[in-house]
Amino acid sequence: MDFMARAKELVSKMTIEEKIGQMRYDAPAIPRLNIPAYNWWNECLHGVARQGCATVFPQAIGMAASFNCSLMEKVATAISDEARAKYNEFKKFGSTELYQGLTYWSPNINIFRDPRWGRGHETYGEDPLLTGKMGTAFIKGLQGNGKYRKLDATIKHYAVHSGPEYERHSFDAVVSKKDLYETYLSAFKYCIDNADPSAVMGAYNRVNGEACCGSKTLLKDILYGEFGFKGYVVSDCGAIRDINAGHKITQNEAESAALAVNNGCQLNCGDAYLSLVDAYEEDLVTEETITECVEKLFEARFRLGMFDDDCEYDNIPFDVVECDKHTELNRQMARESIVLLKNNGILPLDKNKVKTIAVIGPNADDKGVLVANYHGTPSKYSTVLKGIQDGFDGKVIFSQGCHIRHTDGNWTGYPVREAIIAAKMADVVVLCMGLNPSMEGEEGDSYNGDVAGDKKDLSLTEPQIKLYNEIIALGKPTVFVNVSGSAIALCDQDERCDAVIQLFYGGAQAGNALADVLFGKYSPSGRLPVTFYRSVDDLPPFRDYSMENRTYKFFKGNPLYPFGYGLTYADISESWISENEVIVKNNGGMDTDYSVLKFKTEPHKELLDFKKIHIKVGEKIKVTF
Repeated sequence: MDFMARAKELVSKMTIEEKIGQMRYDAPAIPRLNIPAYNWWNECLHGVARQGCATVFPQAIGMAASFNCSLMEKVATAISDEARAKYNEFKKFGSTELYQGLTYWSPNINIFRDPRWGRGHETYGEDPLLTGKMGTAFIKGLQGNGKYRKLDATIKHYAVHSGPEYERHSFDAVVSKKDLYETYLSAFKYCIDNADPSAVMGAYNRVNGEACCGSKTLLKDILYGEFGFKGYVVSDCGAIRDINAGHKITQNEAESAALAVNNGCQLNCGDAYLSLVDAYEEDLVTEETITECVEKLFEARFRLGMFDDDCEYDNIPFDVVECDKHTELNRQMARESIVLLKNNGILPLDKNKVKTIAVIGPNADDKGVLVANYHGTPSKYSTVLKGIQDGFDGKVIFSQGCHIRHTDGNWTGYPVREAIIAAKMADVVVLCMGLNPSMEGEEGDSYNGDVAGDKKDLSLTEPQIKLYNEIIALGKPTVFVNVSGSAIALCDQDERCDAVIQLFYGGAQAGNALADVLFGKYSPSGRLPVTFYRSVDDLPPFRDYSMENRTYKFFKGNPLYPFGYGLTYADISESWISENEVIVKNNGGMDTDYSVLKFKTEPHKELLDFKKIHIKVGEKIKVTF
């Protein structure tokens, strides 16, 4: 079916004003051509977002920790089922509104180069290959493999985008050609080569002086030229206006809109393309260029089956939303996203010996840390506290202990005392601390004031440190559960706690998944998709985009936990018999999932490939790359 031919025929019937109107994200109806209004903006970073109830999977950084591409594709397939089911109902109203369409602005495949970046938990970590492979699996699950596209996936933010958030509307990311291609563009090329994503979203910032959404170098020369991208480009929201207002490259919005359109940005999130009428009248952009843009956009809409009645996805029923199958899949991904960082033998907890558990900390019963950002609304969910209560037959005592960040008001004494009482009465303490999504996010998300979503350092907050010290001083066996979307300096926890677990924002089933790990129903298998540093002092300046001394590839210091690190409950040995073959043996403990990582070491350490296997006690498996 020639979708482009149909698009050309339809667009040929439009006036110049009608064409320009279709280049906005909130495209108006054209009744005389039977074209309904369509809003292009939808989100599904880790589940259908901002459309009411949906299965909320672990945040992207957590799913990356699974190192499991096949599971990721299953998750994305479930997300696209729910997205289509919702669309099938919404379109019965005659049009679709914001967050009700089929064009999704996910995944975020930026490189998490610095743990201070607030939006890093939206990504798949610091490694371009892991990012590219997980992104490819996600795109395939979203877009399907049928006569029509199931959804449009949009890889973002193109390019070289990872903070600082408070400067994103004016910041110039200066990078070398080597870092640009090896690090910042690598995952974009990998996804384009292997998954054919429908769309690319341009970033807010400049790169080497050019605004990303109007960059001839990034868009015309590299994306469409070198990478052979065939889809459409959408601006980040308000990014076209930034070209004149923030970057001062152009004099006004008409010039900004023309620059973006002429270099290949067909769709505007924002209202700057309203000025395309002026740009056209001033001969800054031709009708031919505008027509080509609109043809690309309608090719996408035809390819999604929006104007046909034989689309294979039209019959996906609404009852797939939060269905039991998706809930179980969610729990499995949540299990595989958990990373065991330390275990002196306390885990899994022995129910014959442990009769009372104290669950303490501000993240223990917080729904917000389950859903992270860009999220849907789970109608059923399990916090850490709830998961432990449901998974344990003994006594569970809970105390929040402190506020996650405030030290004023009623959070200065009595809650800490309650936590001390709870810990004294317990056989084991599960301390649940870390961050929440208001403490790391994008501009406007955060309490962090002058850093606008980014982190100033890698430390726990003052009230949490106080509570932690009070509990550790009791000498009780302690499992420390760090809930965060990014690296925290857990040096003291690594030294003084019996076990340390990294629980990335784990989705609606996070509590149940953690309980499965704590009580030995599941052997942890996650690996860190980012380096955990000992201190922010080990890092280069945040605004420096050189990869020198950043990430596991180039870091010259001694990390607390390196990229790819993660323990299991099994005794696993790897015997490499050649460059591409390894014998993996489970010498005892319990059956486990296990990710085999293949690295090279010269001229620096670099991940070349990875495979996830399930290996039983006593079993040997040959893994070939």
